[in-house]
Amino acid sequence: MLELPNFSSIRPDKIEPTIRSLLDENRAQLARLLQEGANTWDTLVVPLEEMQHRLARTWSPISHMNGVVNTEELRTAYNACLPLLTAWHTELSQNERLYKAYSSILENEGARLSPAQRKLLEHALRDFRLSGVALPPERKERFRALMEQLATLQSKFDENVLDATNAWSKHIRDERELAGLPAPIVERARSTAAARNEDGWLFTLDAPNYQAVMMHADSESLRKEFYTAWVTRASDQGWSPERWDNSSLMAEILALRRELATLVGFPTYADYSLATKMARSVAEVRSFLEELAARARPVAQRELEELERFAGRKLEAWDIAYYGERLKRERFDVSDEALRPYFPLDKVLNGMFRVAEKLYDIRIVPRDGVDIYHPDVKFYDILDADGSLRGGFFVDLYARPKKRGGAWMDECVGRKRLGSSTTLPVAYLVCNFMPPVGSKPSLLTHSEVVTMFHEFGHGLHHMLTRVDYPSIAGINGVAWDAVELPSQFMENFAWRPEVLPLISGHVDTGEPLPEEYLARLLGTRTFQAGMQTVRQLEFALFDLRIHSESPDSAEAIGRILDEVRRDVAVVMPPAFNRFAHSFQHIFSGGYAAGYYSYKWAEVLAADAFSAFEEQGIFNRDVARRFLASILEQGGSRDPMEAFVEFRGRKPQIEPLLKQLGLAA
Repeated sequence: MLELPNFSSIRPDKIEPTIRSLLDENRAQLARLLQEGANTWDTLVVPLEEMQHRLARTWSPISHMNGVVNTEELRTAYNACLPLLTAWHTELSQNERLYKAYSSILENEGARLSPAQRKLLEHALRDFRLSGVALPPERKERFRALMEQLATLQSKFDENVLDATNAWSKHIRDERELAGLPAPIVERARSTAAARNEDGWLFTLDAPNYQAVMMHADSESLRKEFYTAWVTRASDQGWSPERWDNSSLMAEILALRRELATLVGFPTYADYSLATKMARSVAEVRSFLEELAARARPVAQRELEELERFAGRKLEAWDIAYYGERLKRERFDVSDEALRPYFPLDKVLNGMFRVAEKLYDIRIVPRDGVDIYHPDVKFYDILDADGSLRGGFFVDLYARPKKRGGAWMDECVGRKRLGSSTTLPVAYLVCNFMPPVGSKPSLLTHSEVVTMFHEFGHGLHHMLTRVDYPSIAGINGVAWDAVELPSQFMENFAWRPEVLPLISGHVDTGEPLPEEYLARLLGTRTFQAGMQTVRQLEFALFDLRIHSESPDSAEAIGRILDEVRRDVAVVMPPAFNRFAHSFQHIFSGGYAAGYYSYKWAEVLAADAFSAFEEQGIFNRDVARRFLASILEQGGSRDPMEAFVEFRGRKPQIEPLLKQLGLAA
């Protein structure tokens, strides 16, 4: 069955007492289990999986609402619970009796356990060691304190980015400043101003507005103003730095992570992070990134020189997207804005569902009457071919105030089948697209279509799992540098001529993307791929270096970023750029010392998709193998073994280089 949250019943003043009570119950139950000394799979591991599942499904909607319908009261309750939850998880993972019990179960029952059960125990024992289970009491206590401090600081980092973003706006009264901006963006800004009883046009600093200005505003001064606001959010260079500056938080977070890693015997946090990933060492990751940079940077340099010749001058950071869009339009006679009418959101969403249905023999159907947290939200069931329920997901796709920026998939409820109790997986699929304006539906750029396919790929990984144990079902227990494989794999379908007719239909006529536009769009896929690649490598190398070198101040962090840019980047940003201050992926998300995972998994994804290119992208046999080897396995198998089972060999980088146009 689906255990859906009762969002409407969540009250901020009840959150902390509920979580405290649940944690007290967990502690009492754990004490009873250990006291009974019944160290078997059924009498210890199964109850613990149930316990953690109950806690996760209770906390998930609270955490989710904090990110998508943020209020002061909700934030206060959320922050009050973070140290409580961190303390519980650390306490659990440092419990020596539990560690010995799990070791005993693996040793005594290993021969009769399934591969998934053994993998669960192996993961658990590894995590015990990474949490300092063998440390003396005073060092264990320090580890717990560090984890709680990190949870608090990382949440504050997020809040500063959100608050700084929400605090900025641009009120335009002179229509000439709007030259070049797409009509839907302008109309949205007019509606925003009118809603506040103001004249003119009011632009907030959300992703749709920022991207539209960067790509389309003819006014260089307007582009520079938006760029400056975006890259100085939550920094000493931003507005109200006394309230939202993340400078000291960044250094504190890195220092605490370094101390945490050294406590359990790792030289750096990067080494500690890699203990749970496919990559074996910092040196291996750095070599991978630098090798890719060596292939991409010369291409990126040529692309920049070509762009500056086209513009007729040296370009600043706020000029790149604007002139890039103009050059793309001239070369391919197509632009994101020209194609936007062909991608109404509902058409894209339903077409994307059709792709998954054709691949995996499932059906995706909307369900009404579900308790939701905002009117924008919809819910869908996933059904197997026989009509039985497989899972479900909430879809929340529009940008709005008090909602975290970006796009993501997260677990609402994990899959669980323990004894006679079965719970099916539920996901959140979240984006920040431009909402409908007036009678016009939301219209997507093709790059936003790709983003939605990416997050849906994560969702399918979570929802199509066949693993019965919550801690290794879906995305849980998957090596972080393999977790992006299903999402980046799914992106490829958004570019295919077989798929574009399914996801496109002109907003006025319903006609799919014409063939001549289709050919032009496909031609844009490798446009400035070198520049895009070195930008991602810049993020990845910066992340890896700060977590292996542990700079002790915002200035030292900035110096490392400058060094990385000199080595890798071709577009040098201005001195006031404070990109790191809003880099939530690594300072408050799950990608610390793991941002390289995007490129690492891109190799896996391109190679996996090449199997579909060879046999036909809707080839049911290939899709069935991918489903069985990758999507259904969760964290129950070694990711390299699973990939080799699907592909018949280890991954190769050539398909990615070909895909990016870097092969030559």
